[in-house]
Amino acid sequence: MNISYSGRLFFSLLLLLGYSGSLFSQTPLSTELQPDPAVRIGKLENGLTYYIRQNKKPEQKVELRLAINAGSINEDDDQLGLAHMAEHMAFNGTKNFKKNEIISFLQDIGVGFGNDLNAYTSFDETVYMLPIPTDKPGNLEKGFQVLEDWAHQVTYLDEDIESERAIIKEEARTGKGASDRMMRQVYPKLFAGSKYSDRLPIGSEELISTFRPEKIRKFYKDWYRPNLMAVAVVGDVHPDTALAMIRKHFSKLSNPPTERKRDTVQVPAYSTTEALVVTDKEATNYSVNINYPIRPAAPQKTVGDYRNQLVRQIFSSILSQRLQELTQQSDPPFVGAGAGVGGFVRGYESFSATAYAGTGDITKALNAVVEEIERVKRYGFNPAELERSKKAILTSIERAYNNRDKTESSVYIDEYLNHFLEGEYIPGIEKEFAISNELIPGIGIEEVNAVAKELLTQSNRFFFVTGPEAPGDKKLPSPQDLIASVNAKEKANITPYTEKAVAASIMAKMPKAGKLVKRELDKAMGVTKLTLSNGVTVSLKSTDFKNDQILMGATRNGGLNYYGLADKYNAQFAVPVVSAMGVGEFSPTDLRKALAGKTVSVTPSIGEITDGISGSSSNKDIETMLQLVHLYMTSPRKDTALFKSFVQRNSSQYAALSANPQAAFLDTTNNALYGNNPLAPIVFPKVENFKNLNLDRALSIYKERIGDASQMHFAFTGSFNTDSIIPLLETYLGSLPSSGKTFEKKDNKVRPVKGVKKLVVNKGKEEKSLILAFYTGEMPYSEEMDIKAQAISEILSIRILEELREKIQGIYGGAFYGQFDKYPYSNYSLILQLPCGPEKVDTLLKAIDAEISLLVTKGPEQSYLDKVRKQWIEEHKVQLKENATWLREILDQHSEKTDPKYFLQYQQIIDQLTVNDIRDAARKLLNRENVFTAVLMPELKVDPKPTTDKKAF
Repeated sequence: MNISYSGRLFFSLLLLLGYSGSLFSQTPLSTELQPDPAVRIGKLENGLTYYIRQNKKPEQKVELRLAINAGSINEDDDQLGLAHMAEHMAFNGTKNFKKNEIISFLQDIGVGFGNDLNAYTSFDETVYMLPIPTDKPGNLEKGFQVLEDWAHQVTYLDEDIESERAIIKEEARTGKGASDRMMRQVYPKLFAGSKYSDRLPIGSEELISTFRPEKIRKFYKDWYRPNLMAVAVVGDVHPDTALAMIRKHFSKLSNPPTERKRDTVQVPAYSTTEALVVTDKEATNYSVNINYPIRPAAPQKTVGDYRNQLVRQIFSSILSQRLQELTQQSDPPFVGAGAGVGGFVRGYESFSATAYAGTGDITKALNAVVEEIERVKRYGFNPAELERSKKAILTSIERAYNNRDKTESSVYIDEYLNHFLEGEYIPGIEKEFAISNELIPGIGIEEVNAVAKELLTQSNRFFFVTGPEAPGDKKLPSPQDLIASVNAKEKANITPYTEKAVAASIMAKMPKAGKLVKRELDKAMGVTKLTLSNGVTVSLKSTDFKNDQILMGATRNGGLNYYGLADKYNAQFAVPVVSAMGVGEFSPTDLRKALAGKTVSVTPSIGEITDGISGSSSNKDIETMLQLVHLYMTSPRKDTALFKSFVQRNSSQYAALSANPQAAFLDTTNNALYGNNPLAPIVFPKVENFKNLNLDRALSIYKERIGDASQMHFAFTGSFNTDSIIPLLETYLGSLPSSGKTFEKKDNKVRPVKGVKKLVVNKGKEEKSLILAFYTGEMPYSEEMDIKAQAISEILSIRILEELREKIQGIYGGAFYGQFDKYPYSNYSLILQLPCGPEKVDTLLKAIDAEISLLVTKGPEQSYLDKVRKQWIEEHKVQLKENATWLREILDQHSEKTDPKYFLQYQQIIDQLTVNDIRDAARKLLNRENVFTAVLMPELKVDPKPTTDKKAF
């Protein structure tokens, strides 16, 4: 039921902001919305559908997709999990690419496995994603050959099938835990009477272990056929060239002589009202869910259908906003909540609401949601809520329209797949902009309120609660209690929603402007540098990467390290506390209302060694963004009720987090890694951290860190005119208070433990482990060594894929992550992460040690360095045309004093890396003098003697 623009991104904004359209004043409602003429859509004689669009963002790159209109729902009872495994097998050998050759080829041309090259299997479809750089002749042709091989030439050799079983089971292992165990009890009720209830894509572990190879070959033969396929091509390629390649590679595919029918699976409506309460000792918070009957989804063909979808979306969004307002109460009924119409599975939809109660009162959370739904049923929404929605949708679609010629290929191609798989509208942004401007002004409050009668009058519903077991002598409500509570609340006395008037302007009084005192040009970076009269400095980089996007960032020395143990948590949560209370005269709820129809955001931050602020806006809202900056820096709002709400919500949210095995493991590991230093970074806060917060002290720290603009450096990138923006900067940044203080990057002396140390934590009922290894040390910082550290991580990550996954079959995924920090002290860390089974821990640790030894003694093979280099260069080409990249680089050059050549001459520097460079760097960074290894193991099954849940050795 998605509605397109230039891609799914805009529709996501509609869902989040809750906006919808209204009756067309000119376009007849019966008019069918035709696909965007910029996309060429057609069918081959064998029934294969294709989508082609030429698009040059990014340049020299083409996005390829192969979509199969079949997924786990098409499995037979003896094939559970084989749709997903068939997707895996596509990477394990085809007619033209032997096992793993596809991944190797794509790495050679700069395509990373996982982050670029990927695939997914769901209930109803399987999709393969393949981005191809076209800077070299032959790349695109070979990319099409890969796509063709996936479509009908996967080899399914017995040995490849056997080796992949273990990897599939490792992937399944990563999803095991409290949530999985609880939801497996919910699904049979949620999808009652439907095949969906026992067709989870991950399948049956027992069947994956035992199925005969001919079963997966049969699935591939039955469902991978051209009349269930679509090929989409979007990017820097002429449409005629793309079509010729599609015909060359896919015209010869044929459908089986006897086709299995691709039926639509029925999902019956609930026949009675039921409730379910499911608990697990490792769950961390309560989720309260209300589900109305599933029913066939509304059609997506005509202008009238489009209007109906929009009206229902605005209904859902306003209701969700009302639920979120309840979290602002001093004693909130839940941590967060939302409601709306959505699709569980293709072709069906239902109204549902969810509240997250943390470890709080389940009945209270349920009653609050039911009361809000009942309030809407009785009284509807008000005109002010509707007007805010109208403003926001018009603003959002206008911005999408403004950026219509700067839309990324990946956005378009996702939209076209949704058209093929789900019948999503794809009229194009020009058409959608026009009809939305016809729709929205005429939308009426009556038609939005009427949605409640359409969606919320069904009597049969399904309520379910998931969460931790009841503590101590407390008792959770029974299913019957939940139903009784809902029935009582729906008959209770409920008053109408009260709309509070908010100021039209977020600034009551304009500040006294400062002056520009210095202007200079950094020719190498193309950046204009300004100094204002209060000492604030600014860098401006005007770009044409987007037509309507402005990004802002600010940084200066300072941060959390200015504070000792007594203020650790007051400092850590100073920004969240202020954000929870608002700025100026506006609470967060009031500020959201005041900003309706504006595309703007501003977020302050206090890091370990820096203070800062970030933001973004459309072209027309840049002044509002600067006003918000001024308010956040000068007028944080004190509100004891909202502070109490913040403390209660977070206390409830984090109270049971230690029940989660991985969370407990990470917390224990962090403490041990830093030698139980109380100033160590926080992984997960504790309830007492929130209970002991001091509002006045947190607010004071916020003002110290954010309220003083001394040495603050701002940077702006995007679609602005440099001369036009300067008067606004003088007004809102030049007027910021500045004490003239000098701030520094302070070292709080927190260090990882030295030497070779190991930690084992036994936690969790699943046979599930996690290996974390930290290779740390101190040495003089250099940007050159930083690059080498990252190269070492990338090379080892490729080897992990090849050796630990494909040969040992001990993991589904794993990687090394490397970083080299200049401040607060010069240090490096290379971090290994390997989720696995407990029986493989020792084998994997030995294997990774062997890989490190090989790298240290001989260096990497040239091919591995070439793969990393090519991927980096391809990524850099794209990043050079992104505002966020330039903003980050400008701020880094100011804060970290980085050399611009490592940005401007990146490719030349990368090209100079040699195998010996990597080997020599590995000898320094991976000398294994300081290695901290932590392993999560399942809880002990037999424990005859009292023990702790951890041991170090």
